[in-house]
This record gives sequence, structure tokens and C-alpha cells, in this order.
Amino acid sequence: MKKTVIVTDSTADIPAELVNKYGIRIVPLRLMFGDETYLDGVEITAGEFYTRLVKSPQLPTTSQPSPADFLEVYESILKEFPDSSILTINLSSAMSGTYQSALLAASLVEGDPDITVWDSKSASYGFGMFVVHAAKLAADGLPVNEIVASIEELRSKRQLYFLVDTLEYLQKGGRIGKASAVLGTLLNIKPILSIDDEGVIYPVEKVRGRKKATARMIELFQRDLAGITNINVAVGHTADPASVNDFLEQLSAVFTVKETVLSDIGAVIGTHVGPGTIAAYIWPA
Repeated sequence: MKKTVIVTDSTADIPAELVNKYGIRIVPLRLMFGDETYLDGVEITAGEFYTRLVKSPQLPTTSQPSPADFLEVYESILKEFPDSSILTINLSSAMSGTYQSALLAASLVEGDPDITVWDSKSASYGFGMFVVHAAKLAADGLPVNEIVASIEELRSKRQLYFLVDTLEYLQKGGRIGKASAVLGTLLNIKPILSIDDEGVIYPVEKVRGRKKATARMIELFQRDLAGITNINVAVGHTADPASVNDFLEQLSAVFTVKETVLSDIGAVIGTHVGPGTIAAYIWPA
């Protein structure tokens, strides 16, 4: 049976126990605090990042992996498993050049390797869940074409919304103007956002107050999943799992939750959304 190895990048924000369980290979992005550079998830944890972020007067910057970073991983896999297939699943190409780096690296591998690069058109565990699903199918021996078909079907069923606690980091990153950020803070505005079919973030609604905002997120999920009662849910948080307890309680009051996964939103995604963010990904059980 031909082995399939799943590769992704660090913005998938996959819990370490799942990475280890399924042998997922991860190529890290980079985070820069001034002159200091860290490999995301390798040299800085989510908890360390948020502790430093709130104290930093300047927003850190991020950079995508180079094609050489992916090439090194591809070659190491093929050296260990010469006849293997490789499926790479990356952060939305609309948000980062990471997908293009993976694609270029695949073209540079000598010989005729079986490497497929798939654009998730999502971010954080919004595509990390696709990576885990793919890894489970690979462990069961499914070929790459069937794995891709299955994760495409999963993507079509999954719904996602995320709630930003403060507009400060969107403003620092140039996503919105300073006046809007100040006004939003004064009015206690909590933006609800999502990601469209092309992998682009878009605003859904602005709600005053966090409790009302999480309740509204659940109403949106009820609308999108009309007629569905049994769900699986993954919730991303900024290294503060207790912050999502209220949301999960509200969710359990209107859905039957079969599986729950908690994910730290890592340093790269956290740079743009800031602490206190909640991201929820729901699909039928």
C-alpha cells in the first residue's frame, strides 16, 4: 500500500497531540519582533506570544516559508518513504504566499514525485481540521485523489465565524483606520467575521458587547445549519481555553455537540486578530 504523508504550515494551529498522532509534517512561518525572528510554534508558543504581544508597543510582522523550506521537508519525506505520495494543505492563497511557496517547491523536487498542493481557502484550525481529516484518511490507506475529494466535501459543509475582541490589532495591521478602531473600542463593538469561498476575510456584523456577539454567532450557525441538530465543533482561542466556555455552553443549548476540539490560535494569525479572539468551526456530525 502506497503511503501518503500530509504536510501543512504552522498557521493550521493543530493541537500537538493530533500532529503527533497522525505524523503530520509542519512547515513553520516566521514571526518578527523587531530584529528577533522566531519560527511559529517551534521557537515561540501561543502563550508566550500573547504575553509579549500585549506588552509590545509595535506590532510584530510575519513572513511565509520559502520554497526551500518546503523543499527540505519534501526531500526528507521522500528519503524516508521513497514511494510515498505527499499532500500539502496550506493557508488560503488569498492571505499568504505560503501556498505558492509549497507549489514552487513541489516543482523543484527531482524525479517525478507524487506531490499534490491544495489551497485550503481558509485559516487557522478552519483548515487545520482539513489537515487532520486528511491525515486520518491517509492512515486508513486512501489515495490522494479520494482524500482531496473528501476534504473538499467537508469544506462545503463546514461553517465558520470568528469574533475579534478588539479592533486595535486590525488597525495596527492596516486592516481598518485608526478612527474606526477608536470608535469601536469606545462603543464596545465586537466584529463578527468570516471567510468567503475564495479564502478572503469579510465582515459579517458588528455587535455591541461580547456576550451578545457570541449569542449572535450561534444564531448565525443555526441559520446556516438549518435542520441539523448533531454537530462537531472546533473552537480557536488565544491561549486561553477558559475564554470559550460560555460560548460552548450556549452552543450546547441549541445543538447536540458530538465532538469538540480546542485549538490555540498561533502567533502568525494572532498578530492580525489579537488576544481575546474566538473562532468557531462547525460541521454536521
